Amino acid sequence: MALTGNIAAGKSTVAQLLRSWGAVLFDADEAVRVLQRPGSGVFAAIVAHFGGGVVRADGGLDRVALRDRILADPAERAALEAIVHPAVDARRIAAQEAAAAAGAAVFVADIPLLFESADPSAYDGVILVDAPAGERRRRLINARRLSPLDADRLIAAQMPAAAKRALATWIIDNDADRATLVARTRAVWDAVTS
Repeated sequence: MALTGNIAAGKSTVAQLLRSWGAVLFDADEAVRVLQRPGSGVFAAIVAHFGGGVVRADGGLDRVALRDRILADPAERAALEAIVHPAVDARRIAAQEAAAAAGAAVFVADIPLLFESADPSAYDGVILVDAPAGERRRRLINARRLSPLDADRLIAAQMPAAAKRALATWIIDNDADRATLVARTRAVWDAVTS
């Protein structure tokens, strides 16, 4: 299965629930963080393309500077994706093969930009977590401490939720309290595992 959702929709909470119920979870965001560490081939390729302005004084990747560059220029975003996505996909395939070899009943690839950057047909189904845009904006500003402008830019950079909804196999609306989110997620889990 694939799990996706626009930024600040609540996908991480759903991923934790699925893991707690027995899914083997591949976290694409975590894979990106590992792949972008200094000394990796991905890190070197990013610095070669974007220059030293995306490297912090301590030698690590300056994610804010990199984010600003890719949000300002779609060509730069495409360049970053061309560097990162193949490496993430290779890790996902290896994790999926390992899970299958271990006899895992459910493997879930948590890929935030699934429809933008991957092939959804590679999965038995796609679970989309969605929340109203205004709520996602509020979460970005309050919980992640982004400026309203940066929150709006991040939301605008992603595929619209309506387009994702049309492509998803299951939709979990995160527009109520946590208990409702748990119940909706459980209903999808039951459908996936039945």
